[in-house]
Amino acid sequence: MLAERLGAYANRPDVIVLALPRGGVPVGHAIAERLQADLDVIVVRKLGVPSHEELAMGAVASGGLRILNRDIVALARIDDAMIDKIVRAELQEIARREARYRRGAPAPPLRGRTVIIVDDGLATGSTMMVAVQAVRSEHPQRIVIAVPVAASDSRDELAELVDEMICLYTPDPFRAVSVWYEQFDQTSDDEVIDLLSGAPSHHAPLDRQ
Repeated sequence: MLAERLGAYANRPDVIVLALPRGGVPVGHAIAERLQADLDVIVVRKLGVPSHEELAMGAVASGGLRILNRDIVALARIDDAMIDKIVRAELQEIARREARYRRGAPAPPLRGRTVIIVDDGLATGSTMMVAVQAVRSEHPQRIVIAVPVAASDSRDELAELVDEMICLYTPDPFRAVSVWYEQFDQTSDDEVIDLLSGAPSHHAPLDRQ
């Protein structure tokens, strides 16, 4: 259904689909296959509150780019030293995943391209927000977010940051991404690698100056 909404981007050499691992990769793979577009990953990590890791106080991307929810940081009384420690640990995990998923290959160039960033859904939107910032730093021509389901506040906030937001459902109450899937099994690293290795490269990358 997302691929149908993205039909205007089919068979275009400038388009690349970037999926957020792990759960966004099966969604991204289906879209890239339908659009005949290149597929890669953008590895970002949630910064979880200590002892409540499921609660995001921010997110970090490769290279150290990070965003923080200062309200949550203040409420949980987390100092800068603890934040830096958590960021370092998550950057190590990002490096591990990038090395495993890409098998030594470099990240694809994004300059001048239309980048469709895909995840399985948006709750707080923190990981998608840092992904958008990381992509924007590479000077793409256009940034599109495509997700099946999202909390309405997160959708609206992120829509202000990109050229186009495509979201199929914004249920109320939202509760969690997993609630809106009939099957929401944990995606493994091996599944991510299989999907990436099975995605043909449809176009030569562009690098417009």
